[in-house]
Amino acid sequence: MRPIAEHEPMERERFEREIVAKGEPAVIRGLVTGWPIVRAAKKGEVAEALRGAATKEPFEAWFGAPEIEGQFGYTDDFAGFNHERRLATVDQLLELLLRQRGSEQPYSMYAGGIPIRKHLPDLLPGIAVPMLDMERATLISLWLGNRTRTAAHWDLPQNLACVVAGRRRFTLFPTEQVANLYVGPLDFTLAGQPISLVDVDNPDLGRHPKFARAMEAAMTAELGPGDALYIPSLWWHAVASLDDLAAMINFWWRDAEPPLLTPLNALYHSVITMKNLGPKELAAWRVLFDHYIFGANGDPVAHLPEAGKGILGRRTPELVARVKKLLIDVLSR
Repeated sequence: MRPIAEHEPMERERFEREIVAKGEPAVIRGLVTGWPIVRAAKKGEVAEALRGAATKEPFEAWFGAPEIEGQFGYTDDFAGFNHERRLATVDQLLELLLRQRGSEQPYSMYAGGIPIRKHLPDLLPGIAVPMLDMERATLISLWLGNRTRTAAHWDLPQNLACVVAGRRRFTLFPTEQVANLYVGPLDFTLAGQPISLVDVDNPDLGRHPKFARAMEAAMTAELGPGDALYIPSLWWHAVASLDDLAAMINFWWRDAEPPLLTPLNALYHSVITMKNLGPKELAAWRVLFDHYIFGANGDPVAHLPEAGKGILGRRTPELVARVKKLLIDVLSR
Protein backbone atom coordinates (compact mmCIF):
# COMPACT_ATOMS: atom_id res chain seq x y z
CA MET A 1 0.00 0.00 0.00
CA ARG A 2 1.12 3.53 -0.73
CA PRO A 3 1.70 5.93 2.16
CA ILE A 4 -0.69 8.86 2.39
CA ALA A 5 0.96 12.17 1.52
CA GLU A 6 2.11 14.09 4.58
CA HIS A 7 2.03 17.85 5.19
CA GLU A 8 2.90 20.36 7.87
CA PRO A 9 0.10 22.41 9.46
CA MET A 10 -1.09 25.14 7.09
CA GLU A 11 -3.51 28.05 6.80
CA ARG A 12 -7.11 27.55 5.72
CA GLU A 13 -6.71 29.07 2.26
CA ARG A 14 -3.86 26.72 1.41
CA PHE A 15 -5.67 23.72 2.89
CA GLU A 16 -8.74 24.34 0.75
CA ARG A 17 -6.69 25.12 -2.37
CA GLU A 18 -4.07 22.35 -2.17
CA ILE A 19 -5.71 19.56 -0.13
CA VAL A 20 -9.49 19.78 -0.38
CA ALA A 21 -9.55 20.76 -4.04
CA LYS A 22 -7.32 17.83 -4.95
CA GLY A 23 -9.82 15.35 -3.51
CA GLU A 24 -7.24 12.98 -2.04
CA PRO A 25 -6.45 12.08 1.58
CA ALA A 26 -3.69 13.92 3.39
CA VAL A 27 -1.92 13.56 6.73
CA ILE A 28 -1.19 16.78 8.62
CA ARG A 29 1.42 15.94 11.23
CA GLY A 30 1.19 17.74 14.55
CA LEU A 31 -1.87 19.77 13.56
CA VAL A 32 -3.54 19.63 16.99
CA THR A 33 -0.53 19.05 19.24
CA GLY A 34 -1.40 22.24 21.07
CA TRP A 35 -4.87 21.10 22.13
CA PRO A 36 -5.12 20.85 25.95
CA ILE A 37 -6.72 17.40 25.60
CA VAL A 38 -3.76 16.18 23.51
CA ARG A 39 -1.27 17.56 26.01
CA ALA A 40 -3.17 15.76 28.77
CA ALA A 41 -3.08 12.52 26.75
CA LYS A 42 0.68 12.74 26.32
CA LYS A 43 0.98 13.01 30.11
CA GLY A 44 -1.25 9.98 30.61
CA GLU A 45 -4.14 12.09 31.86
CA VAL A 46 -6.64 11.85 28.99
CA ALA A 47 -9.24 10.00 31.07
CA GLU A 48 -9.25 12.71 33.71
CA ALA A 49 -9.50 15.43 31.06
CA LEU A 50 -12.43 13.74 29.32
CA ARG A 51 -14.25 13.14 32.59
CA GLY A 52 -13.81 16.78 33.53
CA ALA A 53 -15.45 17.92 30.28
CA ALA A 54 -18.26 15.35 30.10
CA THR A 55 -21.95 15.52 30.92
CA LYS A 56 -23.98 12.66 32.39
CA GLU A 57 -25.85 12.21 29.11
CA PRO A 58 -25.60 8.59 27.88
CA PHE A 59 -24.84 7.46 24.32
CA GLU A 60 -24.70 4.10 22.55
CA ALA A 61 -21.52 2.06 23.05
CA TRP A 62 -20.55 -1.29 21.54
CA PHE A 63 -19.25 -4.22 23.61
CA GLY A 64 -17.84 -7.42 22.13
CA ALA A 65 -16.44 -10.62 23.64
CA PRO A 66 -12.65 -11.11 23.53
CA GLU A 67 -13.13 -13.63 20.70
CA ILE A 68 -14.01 -10.93 18.16
CA GLU A 69 -10.58 -9.34 18.72
CA GLY A 70 -11.92 -5.84 18.24
CA GLN A 71 -13.49 -6.57 14.85
CA PHE A 72 -17.08 -5.34 15.08
CA GLY A 73 -19.37 -6.78 12.42
CA TYR A 74 -22.22 -9.15 11.66
CA THR A 75 -23.09 -12.62 12.85
CA ASP A 76 -22.36 -15.35 10.31
CA ASP A 77 -25.99 -15.48 9.16
CA PHE A 78 -26.32 -11.66 8.93
CA ALA A 79 -29.29 -11.83 11.30
CA GLY A 80 -27.61 -9.53 13.81
CA PHE A 81 -24.31 -8.19 15.07
CA ASN A 82 -21.39 -9.95 16.78
CA HIS A 83 -21.54 -7.52 19.71
CA GLU A 84 -23.97 -5.90 22.14
CA ARG A 85 -25.03 -2.27 22.25
CA ARG A 86 -25.74 -0.52 25.51
CA LEU A 87 -26.10 3.02 26.79
CA ALA A 88 -23.14 4.45 28.70
CA THR A 89 -21.79 7.81 29.81
CA VAL A 90 -18.26 9.01 29.15
CA ASP A 91 -17.37 8.28 32.76
CA GLN A 92 -18.81 4.75 32.65
CA LEU A 93 -17.06 3.84 29.41
CA LEU A 94 -13.73 5.20 30.64
CA GLU A 95 -14.06 3.20 33.87
CA LEU A 96 -14.53 -0.01 31.89
CA LEU A 97 -11.68 0.80 29.52
CA LEU A 98 -9.24 1.61 32.32
CA ARG A 99 -10.19 -1.57 34.20
CA GLN A 100 -9.00 -3.64 31.23
CA ARG A 101 -5.72 -1.88 30.48
CA GLY A 102 -2.93 -4.41 30.11
CA SER A 103 -5.28 -7.36 29.60
CA GLU A 104 -4.11 -9.86 26.97
CA GLN A 105 -7.72 -10.69 26.02
CA PRO A 106 -9.81 -7.61 26.69
CA TYR A 107 -13.44 -7.18 25.86
CA SER A 108 -13.77 -4.96 22.82
CA MET A 109 -15.29 -1.58 23.68
CA TYR A 110 -16.06 1.25 21.34
CA ALA A 111 -18.25 4.33 21.04
CA GLY A 112 -18.14 6.27 17.81
CA GLY A 113 -19.53 9.60 16.74
CA ILE A 114 -20.25 10.91 20.25
CA PRO A 115 -21.48 14.49 19.63
CA ILE A 116 -19.14 16.73 21.59
CA ARG A 117 -21.56 19.66 21.83
CA LYS A 118 -23.98 17.42 23.71
CA HIS A 119 -21.72 15.09 25.68
CA LEU A 120 -18.45 16.99 26.22
CA PRO A 121 -19.25 20.68 25.72
CA ASP A 122 -16.38 21.89 27.89
CA LEU A 123 -13.92 20.52 25.33
CA LEU A 124 -15.09 22.93 22.62
CA PRO A 125 -13.01 26.01 23.59
CA GLY A 126 -9.82 23.97 23.42
CA ILE A 127 -10.26 22.10 20.12
CA ALA A 128 -10.45 24.82 17.49
CA VAL A 129 -8.74 24.13 14.15
CA PRO A 130 -7.88 27.41 12.38
CA MET A 131 -7.31 25.42 9.20
CA LEU A 132 -11.08 24.80 9.09
CA ASP A 133 -13.93 27.25 8.79
CA MET A 134 -15.29 26.79 12.31
CA GLU A 135 -18.34 28.96 11.51
CA ARG A 136 -19.50 26.46 8.90
CA ALA A 137 -22.04 23.83 9.93
CA THR A 138 -19.71 21.17 11.35
CA LEU A 139 -20.41 18.02 13.36
CA ILE A 140 -17.68 17.50 15.96
CA SER A 141 -17.51 14.03 17.50
CA LEU A 142 -15.46 11.91 19.89
CA TRP A 143 -14.42 8.31 19.17
CA LEU A 144 -13.41 6.36 22.25
CA GLY A 145 -12.41 2.74 22.79
CA ASN A 146 -9.62 0.22 23.12
CA ARG A 147 -7.90 -2.02 20.54
CA THR A 148 -10.71 -2.11 18.01
CA ARG A 149 -10.94 -2.26 14.24
CA THR A 150 -13.56 -0.46 12.19
CA ALA A 151 -14.40 -2.10 8.87
CA ALA A 152 -13.86 -0.10 5.69
CA HIS A 153 -16.79 2.23 5.09
CA TRP A 154 -17.46 5.64 3.58
CA ASP A 155 -18.85 8.83 5.08
CA LEU A 156 -20.86 11.36 3.13
CA PRO A 157 -19.23 14.47 4.68
CA GLN A 158 -15.62 15.48 4.36
CA ASN A 159 -13.69 14.46 7.44
CA LEU A 160 -10.76 15.80 9.44
CA ALA A 161 -9.85 13.08 11.96
CA CYS A 162 -7.61 14.27 14.80
CA VAL A 163 -5.94 11.69 17.04
CA VAL A 164 -6.01 12.60 20.73
CA ALA A 165 -4.75 9.48 22.52
CA GLY A 166 -3.24 6.20 21.33
CA ARG A 167 -2.14 5.31 17.82
CA ARG A 168 -4.46 4.75 14.89
CA ARG A 169 -3.77 3.06 11.55
CA PHE A 170 -5.92 4.19 8.63
CA THR A 171 -6.33 2.24 5.39
CA LEU A 172 -8.09 4.15 2.62
CA PHE A 173 -9.50 3.16 -0.76
CA PRO A 174 -10.83 5.42 -3.53
CA THR A 175 -14.58 5.36 -4.03
CA GLU A 176 -14.28 3.44 -7.31
CA GLN A 177 -12.88 0.40 -5.48
CA VAL A 178 -16.41 -0.46 -4.32
CA ALA A 179 -16.52 -3.43 -6.72
CA ASN A 180 -13.47 -4.98 -5.03
CA LEU A 181 -14.42 -4.47 -1.39
CA TYR A 182 -17.21 -7.08 -0.99
CA VAL A 183 -19.64 -4.66 0.60
CA GLY A 184 -22.30 -5.87 3.03
CA PRO A 185 -26.01 -4.98 3.09
CA LEU A 186 -27.03 -1.45 2.08
CA ASP A 187 -30.05 -1.35 4.37
CA PHE A 188 -28.83 -3.26 7.44
CA THR A 189 -25.66 -1.54 8.55
CA LEU A 190 -23.59 -1.19 11.70
CA ALA A 191 -23.79 2.59 11.89
CA GLY A 192 -25.59 3.95 8.85
CA GLN A 193 -23.09 3.27 6.06
CA PRO A 194 -22.47 -0.07 4.34
CA ILE A 195 -19.20 -1.75 5.29
CA SER A 196 -16.67 -3.96 3.56
CA LEU A 197 -16.79 -7.56 4.75
CA VAL A 198 -13.04 -7.98 4.20
CA ASP A 199 -10.66 -7.93 7.16
CA VAL A 200 -8.18 -5.45 5.69
CA ASP A 201 -5.46 -6.50 8.15
CA ASN A 202 -5.82 -10.22 7.40
CA PRO A 203 -7.65 -10.56 4.08
CA ASP A 204 -8.81 -13.98 2.92
CA LEU A 205 -8.06 -13.73 -0.79
CA GLY A 206 -9.47 -17.18 -1.39
CA ARG A 207 -12.85 -15.89 -0.25
CA HIS A 208 -12.39 -12.31 -1.50
CA PRO A 209 -10.05 -12.56 -4.52
CA LYS A 210 -10.92 -9.15 -6.01
CA PHE A 211 -9.69 -7.46 -2.84
CA ALA A 212 -6.16 -7.86 -4.19
CA ARG A 213 -7.02 -5.13 -6.72
CA ALA A 214 -8.30 -2.89 -3.97
CA MET A 215 -5.02 -3.30 -2.11
CA GLU A 216 -3.15 -2.08 -5.17
CA ALA A 217 -5.07 1.20 -4.90
CA ALA A 218 -4.98 1.42 -1.10
CA MET A 219 -3.26 4.13 0.91
CA THR A 220 -2.26 3.91 4.55
CA ALA A 221 -0.90 5.95 7.44
CA GLU A 222 -0.33 5.55 11.15
CA LEU A 223 -1.14 8.56 13.29
CA GLY A 224 -0.23 9.43 16.85
CA PRO A 225 -1.56 12.03 19.29
CA GLY A 226 -1.67 15.45 17.67
CA ASP A 227 -1.73 14.15 14.08
CA ALA A 228 -4.68 14.63 11.75
CA LEU A 229 -5.97 13.00 8.57
CA TYR A 230 -8.14 14.61 5.91
CA ILE A 231 -10.53 12.07 4.32
CA PRO A 232 -12.49 13.27 1.27
CA SER A 233 -16.18 12.52 0.95
CA LEU A 234 -17.05 8.92 -0.01
CA TRP A 235 -13.51 7.53 0.34
CA TRP A 236 -13.57 4.10 1.95
CA HIS A 237 -11.57 3.95 5.16
CA ALA A 238 -10.79 1.24 7.71
CA VAL A 239 -9.42 2.24 11.10
CA ALA A 240 -7.45 0.18 13.60
CA SER A 241 -6.88 1.48 17.14
CA LEU A 242 -3.56 0.11 18.33
CA ASP A 243 -3.55 0.86 22.06
CA ASP A 244 -5.52 0.03 25.21
CA LEU A 245 -7.05 3.51 25.40
CA ALA A 246 -7.69 5.38 22.18
CA ALA A 247 -9.45 8.67 21.59
CA MET A 248 -10.03 10.70 18.45
CA ILE A 249 -11.96 13.87 17.66
CA ASN A 250 -13.22 14.43 14.15
CA PHE A 251 -14.86 17.24 12.19
CA TRP A 252 -17.46 16.46 9.52
CA TRP A 253 -18.70 19.04 7.03
CA ARG A 254 -20.35 19.18 3.62
CA ASP A 255 -20.17 21.71 0.81
CA ALA A 256 -23.78 21.09 -0.23
CA GLU A 257 -26.48 23.63 0.52
CA PRO A 258 -28.81 22.89 3.44
CA PRO A 259 -30.87 20.91 4.11
CA LEU A 260 -28.12 18.35 3.86
CA LEU A 261 -30.07 15.37 2.56
CA THR A 262 -28.20 12.14 1.81
CA PRO A 263 -28.01 10.78 -1.76
CA LEU A 264 -28.02 7.32 -0.18
CA ASN A 265 -31.80 7.67 -0.04
CA ALA A 266 -31.81 8.15 -3.81
CA LEU A 267 -29.77 4.96 -4.12
CA TYR A 268 -32.36 3.06 -2.05
CA HIS A 269 -35.12 4.43 -4.27
CA SER A 270 -33.20 3.47 -7.41
CA VAL A 271 -32.78 -0.09 -6.16
CA ILE A 272 -36.54 -0.65 -5.94
CA THR A 273 -37.44 1.27 -9.10
CA MET A 274 -34.63 0.41 -11.51
CA LYS A 275 -32.63 -2.65 -10.53
CA ASN A 276 -34.74 -5.20 -12.43
CA LEU A 277 -35.25 -3.19 -15.60
CA GLY A 278 -34.07 -4.58 -18.89
CA PRO A 279 -30.64 -3.57 -20.22
CA LYS A 280 -32.02 -1.25 -22.92
CA GLU A 281 -34.23 0.64 -20.48
CA LEU A 282 -31.40 0.87 -17.94
CA ALA A 283 -29.13 2.30 -20.62
CA ALA A 284 -31.77 4.89 -21.46
CA TRP A 285 -32.12 5.87 -17.81
CA ARG A 286 -28.33 6.21 -17.57
CA VAL A 287 -28.54 8.80 -20.37
CA LEU A 288 -31.25 10.70 -18.51
CA PHE A 289 -29.38 10.62 -15.18
CA ASP A 290 -26.19 11.81 -16.90
CA HIS A 291 -28.14 14.66 -18.47
CA TYR A 292 -30.23 15.83 -15.51
CA ILE A 293 -28.11 14.91 -12.49
CA PHE A 294 -24.46 14.68 -13.55
CA GLY A 295 -24.48 17.56 -16.03
CA ALA A 296 -23.06 15.63 -18.97
CA ASN A 297 -24.50 18.24 -21.34
CA GLY A 298 -24.31 21.35 -19.19
CA ASP A 299 -27.28 22.94 -17.47
CA PRO A 300 -30.28 20.85 -18.61
CA VAL A 301 -32.74 23.74 -18.10
CA ALA A 302 -30.63 26.67 -19.27
CA HIS A 303 -33.16 27.27 -22.05
CA LEU A 304 -36.04 27.75 -19.63
CA PRO A 305 -37.01 30.83 -17.62
CA GLU A 306 -36.69 30.46 -13.85
CA ALA A 307 -40.44 30.04 -13.45
CA GLY A 308 -40.39 27.10 -15.84
CA LYS A 309 -37.49 25.15 -14.36
CA GLY A 310 -39.60 23.34 -11.77
CA ILE A 311 -37.64 21.08 -9.44
CA LEU A 312 -34.47 21.75 -11.47
CA GLY A 313 -34.65 25.42 -10.60
CA ARG A 314 -32.90 27.33 -7.85
CA ARG A 315 -32.87 25.28 -4.68
CA THR A 316 -34.92 26.86 -1.91
CA PRO A 317 -36.46 25.49 1.30
CA GLU A 318 -39.84 25.71 -0.40
CA LEU A 319 -38.66 23.68 -3.39
CA VAL A 320 -37.11 21.02 -1.14
CA ALA A 321 -40.33 20.78 0.87
CA ARG A 322 -42.33 20.42 -2.34
CA VAL A 323 -40.13 17.60 -3.64
CA LYS A 324 -40.28 15.82 -0.27
CA LYS A 325 -44.08 15.99 -0.35
CA LEU A 326 -44.08 14.72 -3.93
CA LEU A 327 -41.99 11.70 -2.94
CA ILE A 328 -44.07 11.00 0.17
CA ASP A 329 -47.26 11.11 -1.86
CA VAL A 330 -45.85 8.76 -4.51
CA LEU A 331 -44.36 6.29 -2.03
CA SER A 332 -47.55 6.23 0.04
CA ARG A 333 -49.73 4.92 -2.79
